[in-house]
Amino acid sequence: MSAVVKPILSPASPEAVNAAAASFAALLTKLDSLGIEGTEQVRLAYRFADSAHQGQKRSSGEPYITHPIAVAAQCAEWRLDAQALCAALLHDAMEDCGITKTDLVQQFGTPVAELVDGLTKLDKLQFNTREEGQAESFRKMLLAMARDVRVILIKLADRTHNMRTMGDMPRAKWGRISSETLEIYAPIANRLGLNETYRELQDLSFRHLMPWRYKVLKKAVTRARSRRRDVLHKVQHEVEQAFAKAGLKVRIHGREKTLYSIYRKMDQKHLSFAQVTDIYGMRLIMPHQLDCYTALGVLHQLYKPVPGRFKDHIAISKLNGYQSLHTTLVGPSGINIEFQMRTEAMHVVAESGVAAHWLYKAKDPHGEQANQLGAQWLQSLLDIQDETRDAVEFLDHVKVDLFPDAVYVFTPKSRILALPRGATLVDFAYAVHSNIGDRTMAGKVNGEQVPLRTELRNGDVVEVITSTVAAPNPAWLGFVRTGRARSRIRHYLKSLAHSESEQLGSKLLEQALRAEGFEQLPRYTGNHQALWDKLLRFTGNRSLQELLVDIGLGRRVAPIVAKRLVALLAEVGEKPDPLLLSRERFTAHESLSQGAVVVDGSENASIQYAPCCHPLPGDEILGYLGRGEGLVVHNAECAVAQKLKHKDAERFIAVEWSDEPARSFEAPISVTAINGKGLLAQVASSIAKSEGDITQAHTGSGIGTAETIDLRFVVAVRDLQHLESVLRNLRRCPPVSQAKRLAHFSASH
Repeated sequence: MSAVVKPILSPASPEAVNAAAASFAALLTKLDSLGIEGTEQVRLAYRFADSAHQGQKRSSGEPYITHPIAVAAQCAEWRLDAQALCAALLHDAMEDCGITKTDLVQQFGTPVAELVDGLTKLDKLQFNTREEGQAESFRKMLLAMARDVRVILIKLADRTHNMRTMGDMPRAKWGRISSETLEIYAPIANRLGLNETYRELQDLSFRHLMPWRYKVLKKAVTRARSRRRDVLHKVQHEVEQAFAKAGLKVRIHGREKTLYSIYRKMDQKHLSFAQVTDIYGMRLIMPHQLDCYTALGVLHQLYKPVPGRFKDHIAISKLNGYQSLHTTLVGPSGINIEFQMRTEAMHVVAESGVAAHWLYKAKDPHGEQANQLGAQWLQSLLDIQDETRDAVEFLDHVKVDLFPDAVYVFTPKSRILALPRGATLVDFAYAVHSNIGDRTMAGKVNGEQVPLRTELRNGDVVEVITSTVAAPNPAWLGFVRTGRARSRIRHYLKSLAHSESEQLGSKLLEQALRAEGFEQLPRYTGNHQALWDKLLRFTGNRSLQELLVDIGLGRRVAPIVAKRLVALLAEVGEKPDPLLLSRERFTAHESLSQGAVVVDGSENASIQYAPCCHPLPGDEILGYLGRGEGLVVHNAECAVAQKLKHKDAERFIAVEWSDEPARSFEAPISVTAINGKGLLAQVASSIAKSEGDITQAHTGSGIGTAETIDLRFVVAVRDLQHLESVLRNLRRCPPVSQAKRLAHFSASH
């Protein structure tokens, strides 16, 4: 939406009124397909918008109404219906003019009001940061778009006109708006198949983000065009002759790479302008699909094809429904020219994408193909929304899914799936179905078992092996590419962390209650239900589950909640057990009380191991209930823990190691050795012989210059005994003079 509104007090001048009327007259000429009733509805919307924006001007000095008219004109080019054109004319009315949704429902009906509401930013709500507010507005718009794709079409028309008139805006806004357009709106246009809009938005963004580079490149392309005009005319003439000889009907269009795509190719491949050879192309519109393949043969007889530059997007269409045959040929004077062959129907979809649905509505009212364009992605937006409540995270997932490139893979039953380039087996599993992704255990590509992080390639046949006991792994987040997979994995991990925190909170509250003389927590039933409800009113929690999660995450201190619970139990005549009370107090001075929390390393988010001291099984440990971060386990001798103990003693609880830890733990070590050839190999070999695993290493800057050198490693070991075995073996290594455990890993000496 445009934010360049300048209200003025004086009424609009006759010139301004004439200018607005003239531009609306131009819009009327594009409304033939709407019929009398639809045209009248659009006329009413224009009058309403004109009245609402009365007295407002754009930065250029034009009446503000010229902007909604321009947006509606673009939507009319896409042949959108009367409701969409009304919403285009009214799209800024709620945001800038104080018009309410109820007003629009009364005047134009619910569908138009819903469209306008989906386009309205959330400026009235309070957000912590500008980014958060912007992300929430995007989420609102994208979800409205998932329900009705016309929302995004109007928004893209709005953004296109704002970019065309960016020169009238303050220069300070250029960078932010252009970056946003390049990062979000241009990829959405591409994803929905609006090729013409996609190319224009990219070039306009480039022009305002990098004005100097844009001008230089534009001059270079203009010079090259004039130099190669004769060659291109010759190519067109020869192609026309070849097709006439073959008896094929063809319509030929010349096409040129956009300035932004030329710049991006130069930047990514480190090329000079002279090295970019495929600036020019030809588009051939054929009567039938079979003619496209025949045309390919004619062209390959005429000019030599460039190896590896043929793509069949007809047999396997792109994610956005785009279909064409592509081949690059070496023309006269060694100029590479790309040819695209498509039918008229394919051409409409290629240029208009999802908007092609309205263009073909009259010809085929029940046509399914256009309806499905982009539908899979729109549905995935709703799936991501179900699993992601945070707006910024939602936007991140959507950005991930706006990859313009794709790989096409097959299921064992030959169903084709399109995934972003770099997608892995796990992305494939989630694309098939969320439940299959969650239960993925292994996978095969082309019949061979491969790791789950394997990147898929065009034409791969992919099979997923599932198990009822398998579950999403946090490590998957490091290599998945699709927003759907990422949001689903995060959703699972959050649910798991929530469940673990609840269990920990229950144990901590029960432990605190034992210290007050009660054997166990009262049940949330019968007489005790009213008691729990009173406690929840005291703590401000909506449910017992929420209270236990808060205790587990350290947002509430268990002893304080327990004391309140004891007071409430006393009110209903329940008293502590004197024997239990005295026994608990007698053991309170001991380092480990009977109700200690047992840890084994299998926990996820609810229990963390402090990076300041890296505790190992066998170390004496204590637990600190950090605010909002769950239980943090420290080595009992840790200096950080001792400082916290002085300030926050009531937040420390007893913890002890399980007899059988579930995994290995990291321990930082320092090795001082005589510098020499093969030193690192000797040290690494010694650690490996002790069954230690090096996860991080830092050699410092002394290798080759000093007589002795300090090496620092983080090694994964089973427990304290295992670490001591690693250090003993290191000390036996001839070059090593000292090997010791460190409190934490530091790259700097």
